[in-house]
Amino acid sequence: MPNILLIEDDEQLAAILMRFLNSEGYATSHADGQREGLRLFAENKYDCVLLDVSLRDGSGYSVCAAIKKESDTPVIFITASADEACTVAGFEMGADDYIGKPFGTRELLARMKNVMRRQQKFSPLLQCGGVTVDPIKALVLKNGQELAVSALEYRLLLVFFSNKNQMLSRDRIAEELWALTREFVTDNTLSVYIRRLREKIEDDPQNPRIILTVRGLGYKAVDG
Repeated sequence: MPNILLIEDDEQLAAILMRFLNSEGYATSHADGQREGLRLFAENKYDCVLLDVSLRDGSGYSVCAAIKKESDTPVIFITASADEACTVAGFEMGADDYIGKPFGTRELLARMKNVMRRQQKFSPLLQCGGVTVDPIKALVLKNGQELAVSALEYRLLLVFFSNKNQMLSRDRIAEELWALTREFVTDNTLSVYIRRLREKIEDDPQNPRIILTVRGLGYKAVDG
């Protein structure tokens, strides 16, 4: 489950964003200022930081600079100060993206996925149940042997393995595939490709141990 740090001093907006992100399967921590945000960041590992520029006890620019000095965690500024000078200043501090208020929650989610996907290119191999995905070389291996998979099957594995041990609804999977490919996947197509993928990665496709069906809810990738 991706871990998100939200540093925002607007309590109402923070509550809305936390409810939305939690409903989308993200674990979200909230800090209302610079000091608390840096404390949480130092004590935990986060996959993305959402950061307001104007904080009650300091500047978001200073927070971004401090974060980037210690790690390459993606940072997205969320702020009402969206003029060119502020945007440029944010990027100069190391920000990965910048979104002006007001914004749609779906747009924010798409931007988060985009910066985390870019970061994933430099992440370790994705592994689950004896199957390995190499995002840099775009290879799929089972017990060390390369598997021949289609482009959509490969992207399905990226979705499942990046969310290992997390239940994914069919709608969530379709949304993730859209973010990766900008192609709409029908419900029937998704069923066909999951079946084909199981035939390639499972020892017994009729009794899968890697990509499990969560009856009535969706699917979950686990170490078989």
